[in-house]
Amino acid sequence: MTQLSAAVRTLVTALAALTATTAATAPAASAPATPEPRAPKDFVALSSVDPTIIQEIRYFTPHNFVGERIDGYREPLCILTRPAARALHEAQRKLLPRGYSLKVYDCYRPQRAVDHFVRWAKDPDDQAMKAEFYPNVDKSRLFADGYIAEKSGHSRGSTVDLTVVRLPATPTRPYRPGEPLTPCFADQDERFPDNSVDMGTGYDCFDTLSHTLDPRIQGEQRANRTLLKNTLEDLGFVNLAEEWWHYTFKPEARPDTYFDFPVSRRSLAGHR
Repeated sequence: MTQLSAAVRTLVTALAALTATTAATAPAASAPATPEPRAPKDFVALSSVDPTIIQEIRYFTPHNFVGERIDGYREPLCILTRPAARALHEAQRKLLPRGYSLKVYDCYRPQRAVDHFVRWAKDPDDQAMKAEFYPNVDKSRLFADGYIAEKSGHSRGSTVDLTVVRLPATPTRPYRPGEPLTPCFADQDERFPDNSVDMGTGYDCFDTLSHTLDPRIQGEQRANRTLLKNTLEDLGFVNLAEEWWHYTFKPEARPDTYFDFPVSRRSLAGHR
């Protein structure tokens, strides 16, 4: 064997060893990320159906009973099935000439958000927002008393939490995490400011005073609840008796499916 042949063979052997070592130490190719679920074609942004309805999506903010932004809320956006959105548009048409506007607090709610609520409810040590949202309810009772559940009609896309605002609407100031909290059933000028008409309690108040027809709610507060109730029920919405703000459009477009796509415009990409 010539010296040249020996040198070539040595070089080939070294390259083969280097290739084997590199292959052994190189990280495995990562699996492609699982794409986020998207909304079905019959889901729409409420603003595309009626841009005049005020939106204050509470679970995008820390001003809620958990005290932080809730999983799945990527944008402060109301998403609903198209029939529910159109019915809200008709309700808004009835209210505007009377000097009122609807304001939505929550619309479609992904299952991951409901799961977030469940995890929070099972943690007895996290009671940061108790003084405002559930001052008279022991946290251990939230499931038994029906305030928290593992499934929500909101995840089906035809349920909405909302109120009525007198026009012209003044903006609601942002909640400052850590600020002193006031019970959600305190007098309107004492509880957290909201540009809603006085409904007797704030939104998401875990208390029997939130029952729509609670007999202790009288006068202007009862008239305001009745205004919201009559306006929506005339258009096919059904109220949850325990929550003055909670309405479901019937018949539901998706009565048996609980969706988990995020609350974002990207979830609606390609919709018209």
